[in-house]
Amino acid sequence: MATIDLTTPAPTPEGILEGLPRRVALTLPELRVLAARAGDAPLPFELVEPEAGGNAFESRLGQSRLARDDEAYVDALATLNDPADSLTKRGLIAEGVADSGIIGALGLLATPSVAVDIDVTLAGARARAWHRQRDDAVATLATTDGLVFELAWFGRSHWADELARVAVLPEDITPGTSNAPDVVDLPYELLDAGAEAIRSGRTELLGTIIAHHTGDTRDASGQPVDDATVSSLISALSTETQGRLRAMVASINGADEADSQLVGVVSWVLLADGWRVLHPHQEGAEHRVEVRRVEATDLAMALAPVLAEVTA
Repeated sequence: MATIDLTTPAPTPEGILEGLPRRVALTLPELRVLAARAGDAPLPFELVEPEAGGNAFESRLGQSRLARDDEAYVDALATLNDPADSLTKRGLIAEGVADSGIIGALGLLATPSVAVDIDVTLAGARARAWHRQRDDAVATLATTDGLVFELAWFGRSHWADELARVAVLPEDITPGTSNAPDVVDLPYELLDAGAEAIRSGRTELLGTIIAHHTGDTRDASGQPVDDATVSSLISALSTETQGRLRAMVASINGADEADSQLVGVVSWVLLADGWRVLHPHQEGAEHRVEVRRVEATDLAMALAPVLAEVTA
């Protein structure tokens, strides 16, 4: 079985700069100009630009928050410089020819064998990242506002570090303390029913739900966890959540990503003290979930088993 090892450090390259990731910031218009010069390479997202003047519902319902966001986006897009001029001034287009590294990266984004789409939501802000890999090369595209994008390309040996960058918490988010233990494994039915009781304001039912599964929740050593700890865990997952990370891995079967096959999904939630991975698994006929504390650098390790299925 072929595997992708994202945990072993890469050998030191012969040259100081050899193999290091290259990055470039591009506005959406610049990105589109370069994609056109890369043989009309399709970008890994569909962006529907709202038209100025609102939407069909505004005349009846008044201006919505989403409509105001749409208008702000259109206004911001209109203030950007002419993309061809700005690319030329930055040296990314010289004598009518686009930078070869950028063209190659856009080509890889359009024709990968493995696709990883990452969606991160933190404190109301959202970041999207698209990682595309083929053979020993990886290209990534990321944005937080749909206006400015970071395009990067590098060898596969650097992929683990680049994945970790996606999960690093912003400086304005300071980890505190959480009521959730570092590692716990519990039945999915218990987690689902307990969380629903809290979401619906029926917290008085939580004790009954937990008592029905007494002894079914285990710690890192496989020992049963007491009901009070289970209650703290479910409450923390329902009330402490400050953000989420979702990474979807797909195998690209042809030139068109529409023909891709979803291989797996990795889900993290941000609690008061940091990230927790939610790992669903099955024991016999029972569906269970392992909740484990993780760091940003663990994202590559969490994705490795899923990526291994792609190259099996």
